[in-house]
Amino acid sequence: MPRIRGASIEEHHEMVWADLAEATRQLLLERDYDSINMGHIAARAGLARNTLYNYARDKRALVLALTERASRPLVERVAAIAARSADPAAERMREIIEAIMEAPMDQAMGPMFRPGSGPLVAELPKGQDNPFHAIVVEVENVVRDGIARGEFRDIGDVHLTVELLSGAMRAGAERIGRDPSAFAATVRAAREIVLASLARHPDQDRSARSS
Repeated sequence: MPRIRGASIEEHHEMVWADLAEATRQLLLERDYDSINMGHIAARAGLARNTLYNYARDKRALVLALTERASRPLVERVAAIAARSADPAAERMREIIEAIMEAPMDQAMGPMFRPGSGPLVAELPKGQDNPFHAIVVEVENVVRDGIARGEFRDIGDVHLTVELLSGAMRAGAERIGRDPSAFAATVRAAREIVLASLARHPDQDRSARSS
């Protein structure tokens, strides 16, 4: 029976998950994702390979579990910003953009945004099972709130618009992953792109006044 670390089973598991996250991060800095296997991760984390299978059945399941754990603080932060209904939608959107752009500089989240992370990202499920789905939902809620208040224009398909803007956000996050010193400029550009896409048009305002 493996030696239990920590004061409880729960603490032991948290320590193992932390070791697995760090082992995976280190390996991704050294080699391509496709060349990493469960044996490499177990060895780097100091675990027997059969013990690793108690935490995940394969590499894809392990990546999903690690991503879910790493993304929790970001999801909670975005949800808290989005819930500030007394604040203007544009202000909340600016803060959400900055929070998302800080993710590549987080040690746990960084591997998701480093160059060559495409195969790693491809392992994540689509839709509601994706760890970042909750962030998309919160952003959509802020956009709908902004439309309802008249801050944003009526963009029609909110989900499609947010999905398209997510591509720009991803590009910005990857840029910061390559060059952390670009953080301020990238946040500024991302805010301009997103808010310009949502801004009411002068002709739309004239049409609303004349109706």
